[in-house]
Amino acid sequence: MCQECGCAAGLARAMRSQARPHDHTHGDHDHHHGEQDHLHPHDGHDHLHSHDDHDHLHPHDGHDHVHPHPHPPVHPPVEHPASPVGEEASGERTIHLETKVLAKNDALAEENRRWLAQRNIQAINLISSPGAGKTLLLERTLERLHERLPCAVIVGDLQTDNDARRLQGKGAVVHQIETVHSCHLDAGQVGRLLPQVLPAGSKTRLLIIENVGNLVCPAAFDLGEQMKIALLSVTEGEDKPLKYPTLFHHAPVVLITKVDLVPYLAWDRERCWSNIRQVRPDAQIFEVSAVSGAGMDAWIRFLEQMGQ
Repeated sequence: MCQECGCAAGLARAMRSQARPHDHTHGDHDHHHGEQDHLHPHDGHDHLHSHDDHDHLHPHDGHDHVHPHPHPPVHPPVEHPASPVGEEASGERTIHLETKVLAKNDALAEENRRWLAQRNIQAINLISSPGAGKTLLLERTLERLHERLPCAVIVGDLQTDNDARRLQGKGAVVHQIETVHSCHLDAGQVGRLLPQVLPAGSKTRLLIIENVGNLVCPAAFDLGEQMKIALLSVTEGEDKPLKYPTLFHHAPVVLITKVDLVPYLAWDRERCWSNIRQVRPDAQIFEVSAVSGAGMDAWIRFLEQMGQ
């Protein structure tokens, strides 16, 4: 697997970056996928342990069908230092590998997107680094949307159902996915949960997916959402959009969080906005604080307009 990330998609990105110097590479974390996914009932909500997406469920009204799809593991091509690979050849290999890794996920994401569209449900995918404030923001968001916009939530973490427990009782159906060793959610995991999170007759208009805390791999995996939303806390500095451009390029909305801490930091607002615009010129940017409530009214109005 990729030495930088351990993720097969990361390998493809890294290989392409070698062929094209301006493409993006992954960070420095390791993970692997195991063998199967399984659900455990846990304190009133289903608890999904995910190890891989060999099986996936196609959501249909009233019927859950699991179809096994065994496939061989993806192995990186062997490099031969004595025979340097030219840009054209390297590009061909990269495209082939990335297609093999992501094609299945993309197909499942399209199934999810069609399933949601048929029910007039909008879905957003919240992505940030760990500690950017996703869960507290979600708590305050659900409290404000309660009885105004019916919501459901899927939460992803490597271990524990701590976030799902925090979100319980906020007026939304909440399900946790434990990815165990995987640094991102994938479309198969989300698709398997859709009939449970959004059962027949559900009035839910907005599905919020809180992805695993990571600025790299979640950006590469389409879950079937309408849009990715990037969160960037003021405590992380201003340069993250430039260091992790893939996420910010694919996120039409950026939430700058924890703005209540600005008086205590050397945070450069103009520089932060400029870096976001450099990667995504048309990004819609919200500055919010889930603690003080600053900026939350505009954020809630945006979600209500989505759910209309």
